[in-house]
Amino acid sequence: MSHGCLEQRNYSSNQVLILKELERTLLDLDDMQVSGAVAMLLAAKRIFTTGAGRSGLALQMAAMRLMHLGLTVHVAGEVTTPAIGCGDVLLVASGSGTTAGAVHAAEVARQAGASVLLITTTSTLRLNELAQISIVVPAPTKQDHGRTKSEQYAGALFEQCVLLLMDAMFQVMWRERGRVVEASCKSGIRSMQPRHSFLSLD
Repeated sequence: MSHGCLEQRNYSSNQVLILKELERTLLDLDDMQVSGAVAMLLAAKRIFTTGAGRSGLALQMAAMRLMHLGLTVHVAGEVTTPAIGCGDVLLVASGSGTTAGAVHAAEVARQAGASVLLITTTSTLRLNELAQISIVVPAPTKQDHGRTKSEQYAGALFEQCVLLLMDAMFQVMWRERGRVVEASCKSGIRSMQPRHSFLSLD
């Protein structure tokens, strides 16, 4: 029993730690950067997402939500993803700002006439030069082991922030876009529901 209580206290204290770090970090984001990012996504002809590891997975979750909103969204690297072009937006997440695949994708996007929206932890690297808008998250990269910005492992705080930032941005877009799209509905959920997948792999 004592072992179980110890585990519960350990879990609780780490839960509080993570929530406090998230609150502090997300409150430090630049509202102008975020507002600009929302406007860029809503104005995009199509949205493409790219990111490595857990950052990429967070953007895949964001892509699903943007699709639910009625936007045209593609995940870079999928076999059905078309070529990016003028009027499109590439949404990139890279904590270090140096991820080779992300840098290459941004270079290709700019050459094709697309815009680049970046979520990162720094404002001084090649990806920032390629991006029209950079949202700088004050979180450590995977290579930062000093634990001055976060007590969590590797780049966990950044990856969590990518997910929650995109969810918060979705809420803004849902309300802004929804006032027009959902004008005939009592609830915006109703007309977005058909865009949820009903296919089963069972």
